[in-house]
Amino acid sequence: MYELFNINLKFYYTMSILHKIALTQIPNLGPISGKRLVAYCGGVEEVFTVSSEKLKKIPGVSFSLLKNVKSKSSLKKAEKELDFIEKNKIKTMFFLDKNYPKRLLHCDDAPLILYYNGNADLNAKRVISIVGTRKSTDYGEKITEKIVEELKAYNVMIVSGLAYGIDVCAHRAALKNKMQTVAVLGHGLQTIYPSTNRATANKMIENGGLLSEFMSSDGIYRANFPKRNRIIAGLSDATLVVEAAVKGGALITANIADSYNRDVFAIPGKITDKSSVGCNNLIRTNKAAMITSAKDIVYLMGWEKENAVNYKQSSLAIDLSDEQKKIMELLKKKNNARIDWLANYSGIKMNTVTTLLLDLEFKGMIKTLPGKVYCLA
Repeated sequence: MYELFNINLKFYYTMSILHKIALTQIPNLGPISGKRLVAYCGGVEEVFTVSSEKLKKIPGVSFSLLKNVKSKSSLKKAEKELDFIEKNKIKTMFFLDKNYPKRLLHCDDAPLILYYNGNADLNAKRVISIVGTRKSTDYGEKITEKIVEELKAYNVMIVSGLAYGIDVCAHRAALKNKMQTVAVLGHGLQTIYPSTNRATANKMIENGGLLSEFMSSDGIYRANFPKRNRIIAGLSDATLVVEAAVKGGALITANIADSYNRDVFAIPGKITDKSSVGCNNLIRTNKAAMITSAKDIVYLMGWEKENAVNYKQSSLAIDLSDEQKKIMELLKKKNNARIDWLANYSGIKMNTVTTLLLDLEFKGMIKTLPGKVYCLA
């Protein structure tokens, strides 16, 4: 009886993963509409079993989408991927699963599913993304290595994209300092691009990991790399741009991080250097704080004060209202938060949040920074 129970449990688990993968293979179904479909149907498997009449009543479901959902092609693709996952011991993370990265849950366009080969905790306490140009200079690489080395003392996980230049430099610096580092790929886990970074990727599986939203059969397509940048931004507490030209993937990542209300940092460079134009523009337009060392990151993230803040918060907690405690908890998780972010994640009206922040500032528990940004005092 016990063996039969295990067989049934394994079958249910396998079928569950199969339907989760299949959902991502329905043509013209993106992350936002996919999550809506699951919510209306009441589950992932129900998306494939619910009647056409019920599907028609779901907002945004067109005739072509209805036809795609009822097609068996997505399930057939999922079966092939399931074989690859089981053979290569790949972990899957569906947006409703407990192991799905918590920071990504705050991003509306986060992937429905992630494929992961590694051992790093994607919910690590401190995560920084480091991105930059593929055509990095000696200056940029030395700065990257120095900052990563200095962040080691704060047990920071480094996230990047395994690309040429600053990305792979950040990964290698993390490995050198025995820090966990994760690469978000713009293709399936069956491939490593660029191939020259394969040795680094293999080491990362042992002390970090490789992460992708793409199936193993998905090849290398230029359009997928900007798409994966939203995962790099969403996985992290902050994004650091070391070198960037006037356009490029690093700036896309920085802008996405800013849209997620995550902190953005940039290393300044000479105004005559093409590889510093992007960073200088981020700083000039107040989209990024200027960084000259890891100490600046530690200060702006409030990591040095965490223990002192915890003590101060607990000693004064008796004087705080429930709403004030909620604001303090949010600032503890994300120091240097904008007022609109606090209102959004607290569920408290903007005018009430303004009053709460003013009172907390009078109590000496928080302080105001330029741009309606608040941090723990």
